[in-house]
Amino acid sequence: MLKYPVLLIHGAGFRDKVLGFINYWGRIPKLFSKNGIDVYYGGTDAWGSIEKNAERIKSKINAILLDKKTDKVNIIAHSRGGLEARYLISTLNMDHAVASLTTISTPHHGVKAMNIVVELPKGLYKFCSFFVNLWSKILGDKTPDFFTSSAQLSEKYSIEFNKSNPDKEGVYYQSYSAMMKYFFSDLLFIIMNPLIMFADGDNDGLCPVESAKWGDYKGVITTQGVFGVSHCGVIDFYRINYKGLKILDFYLNIIKELSEKGF
Repeated sequence: MLKYPVLLIHGAGFRDKVLGFINYWGRIPKLFSKNGIDVYYGGTDAWGSIEKNAERIKSKINAILLDKKTDKVNIIAHSRGGLEARYLISTLNMDHAVASLTTISTPHHGVKAMNIVVELPKGLYKFCSFFVNLWSKILGDKTPDFFTSSAQLSEKYSIEFNKSNPDKEGVYYQSYSAMMKYFFSDLLFIIMNPLIMFADGDNDGLCPVESAKWGDYKGVITTQGVFGVSHCGVIDFYRINYKGLKILDFYLNIIKELSEKGF
């Protein structure tokens, strides 16, 4: 049994729940609850900046500590959520309240392909960002900032970010990568996978395998079958199992290992 509650932090472009019933984390939250684990959501914006979202997470953690009368949480973060968690721990000095940070497909070292995107004419980039922000507000974002948030996924940004947000002693950091085996493995990423493959190598459709390595790196999540696991597949968004990989068992194993470490 875990000593501390679990806080799930989603990645960019989505929310914890959409339309009130589409859960970003698929069947995982119910699985955790069924196994006696206290589960909470980060409540961050889909396209909020790392800084703004980290502030939201800080408030959420403080509320959890009061609610559960505990002094720490275990964070499981996907994609950009892992960067927000690291900013929270390091820059917002919340290391005293975080026992562990597990990141899954988080671009800790950025995405080289995004370096090209951030070099687009600023006026065009901001024009496109306006419409993304408008749509995000309709879906529930409080302070969407696509212009800043998307640029924070680039390799250029990550270099300075990593210098400014080193790991804090006393917090256990572990990470996992995911990988699609072919560009058609997930039609949602049929364009992005080959683009990132060209610039960064193996990836899950959005996050390069190498970029996801941080702290105690546990390896690549993929399958014995043809397709591999995409950026969405690794969080059980599609609610399916794969050949040689049961997603729910994977997450239960994370909990088991954290429990064994006393978290």
